[in-house]
Amino acid sequence: MEKLENFLEKVIFAGRWLLAPLYIGLLLALLPIMYRFFDAFWHMMTHVRGATSGQITLEVLELLDTVLLANLIIIVLFAGYENFVSKITIAEGAKDRPHWMGRVDYSGLKIKLIGSLVAISVIELLKDFMKEGTFDANREGWRIGIHMTFVISGVLFALMDMMADRHKSER
Repeated sequence: MEKLENFLEKVIFAGRWLLAPLYIGLLLALLPIMYRFFDAFWHMMTHVRGATSGQITLEVLELLDTVLLANLIIIVLFAGYENFVSKITIAEGAKDRPHWMGRVDYSGLKIKLIGSLVAISVIELLKDFMKEGTFDANREGWRIGIHMTFVISGVLFALMDMMADRHKSER
């Protein structure tokens, strides 16, 4: 029975590598995001002469939105791979290794994720409010409601983590 248990544990432990192709997929998802960024940047640069400052602001907000999405993918990719698959040992001696790499646990990942979602959501709201003549109160009400759900979720995640940390330190 002990041999069977040992075998099962080895299979389950090795099963974490089934996640590796998913992280490669996330990495490849950056390609269309890069295309979207440079396409929007090119459009902004080629139309800058006739654009108003409001239009330029909207286009820059679109660029920011795209960068935040790419950052979110990198955070999930690095933290998820290191927490669930394997340590990225090749980066240990690198000067440009992100300071948070290897330190973001599942709890920290949730907080970073919800923070990024809140930032993306607020940029989308700001873009909607800046567009002239397109205000739809019903649609915007829903978007504000969703945004507030993200904000409240983030606060609740942070509170739960704080309570869990306090509980651990009392032990």
